[in-house]
Amino acid sequence: MDTQTIQNQKVTTAKTERISGSEAVVRCLLAEGVDILYGYPGGAIMPVYDELYKYQDRLHHVLTRHEQGATHAAQGYARISGKVGVAIATSGPGATNLITGIADAQIDSTPIVCITGQVGSHLLGSDAFQETDIVGISTPVTKWNHQITKASEIPEVLAKAFYIAKSGRPGPVLIDITKDAQFEEFDFSYEKCTGIRSYKPTPKVEISAIEQAASLINLAKKPMIVWGQGVILGEAENELKQLIEKAGIPAAWTILGASAIPTAHPLNVGMVGMHGNYAPNKLTNECDVLIAIGMRFDDRVTGNLNTYAKQAKIIHFEIDPAEVDKNVKTDVAVLGNAKESLRMLLPFIGKNTHEEWHQEFKNYYDIEYKQIIQNDLYPSKDGLTMGEVLKEINLQTKGDAAIVSDVGQHQMVACRYAEFNNTKSNITSGGLGTMGFALPAAIGAKMAAPDREVVAIIGDGGYQMTIQELGTIFQTKVPVKIVVLNNNFLGMVRQWQQLFFDKRYASTELVNPDFVQIAKGYFIEAQKVTQRAELGEAVQTMIAHDGPYFLEVCVEKEDNVFPMIPTGASVSDIRLS
Repeated sequence: MDTQTIQNQKVTTAKTERISGSEAVVRCLLAEGVDILYGYPGGAIMPVYDELYKYQDRLHHVLTRHEQGATHAAQGYARISGKVGVAIATSGPGATNLITGIADAQIDSTPIVCITGQVGSHLLGSDAFQETDIVGISTPVTKWNHQITKASEIPEVLAKAFYIAKSGRPGPVLIDITKDAQFEEFDFSYEKCTGIRSYKPTPKVEISAIEQAASLINLAKKPMIVWGQGVILGEAENELKQLIEKAGIPAAWTILGASAIPTAHPLNVGMVGMHGNYAPNKLTNECDVLIAIGMRFDDRVTGNLNTYAKQAKIIHFEIDPAEVDKNVKTDVAVLGNAKESLRMLLPFIGKNTHEEWHQEFKNYYDIEYKQIIQNDLYPSKDGLTMGEVLKEINLQTKGDAAIVSDVGQHQMVACRYAEFNNTKSNITSGGLGTMGFALPAAIGAKMAAPDREVVAIIGDGGYQMTIQELGTIFQTKVPVKIVVLNNNFLGMVRQWQQLFFDKRYASTELVNPDFVQIAKGYFIEAQKVTQRAELGEAVQTMIAHDGPYFLEVCVEKEDNVFPMIPTGASVSDIRLS
């Protein structure tokens, strides 16, 4: 008998109760342990909201000011908690407004469940008011989606939704529910989903692959690890730390892998990628064994694939078989959850130090420090740098804060210079590069981890894409700390225009409003910093403040972020200026 048949038997034999489809939705959420969800009401989802009103003592609904904000808040919640985030919206424009956040969650492997209302089933396909084919629209950017037209489908489909979103390589799921299915009554019972026929979310780790990987690692003279978010999603931080310490392997990270290992760990050699550190980028093309753990060889990491690590044997630890050999040809693929795979690997690994190899990383770091890092953190010029703002935040939070960054120059600076002592501390939009991500994501992150300091680092461009979520902060009083690094430009685009388009700053200079007055309009304490002498006290005041706080820091208008690998160039061609 297959797994699905067994599950269906459980549903039919469990104790039932006659309730409406809308109440069933709420009861399913409670059964899955949901305590917070983010959304925006409307006609097609109104029956569910009516039930949420009745259950508000057990299930906290957060009214965001835009449906995109709801998905980003659900992402922030999921990324810092490791649980499934939930967003809810009505049909038509409400549903389509979720798409950017869903696409972001898909490419960054973030588990969220989105529930949308839909016109009545008898109106489907008639172009009724606020009808859109959200299942068709969302198919390319969801891990799974489904439309419910009968109330009796709700328990089984929602159980599957949460299982699929969280299992294996996580991702977003969208469930669309017609309005008549929400009103319809049926005999309700609920069983959590524990398996689906033909869906194998976590491959079994093959011992032969482990042995092959161990052999290459033990024989390597210049091994290098690049880890990604798969380490965090697989809760393999401790196993990774044991591996690098036992084998003495220098380990670098992708931006979504940041914080899995403390920044200060002596074997943590920094960030790879377009604006990553000099040493790990340069030495990618000098290592003899490259061990990729829970990362997908994104183009921002690899640069020109024709020149990427061609001298090295490639070992790829990966949960998703579709990622193996997709961009980089591997010599050994170890499929499975990173925690299980690394735990099996450790007994086969010999003790080593690779001291001469580490010295090469230190030599390159010294070059980067003298030419870039020192100037970013301890500038001699009058204007403030983004780097020194991050340095001050590190000082005040002692590396214990969760940093939620938006997309652009400030994001790269935050990833480069933020100090992390704890995992799940770097929350940003990676693969999609979604401007507007940080403010709502910080709301979700702070609600999921109220005991942690959550600091949003945002550029003046991205900030204005979701600035309306200040209203959510005002209404909920969630004590997020917001730092806008204002250079009056779309900084990253301007940098490219300077370097590659002869300084033709086409549509990238911003004429900004008074951000402090806007924050105060939402009754949020706010301050603006324009001088270096003001910075330390301002950051200290922000962190010490009991409640939400907005800090605008005016930074150099035309500072650039270096190092930089130009698009299409080899990682060896990383530029320091």
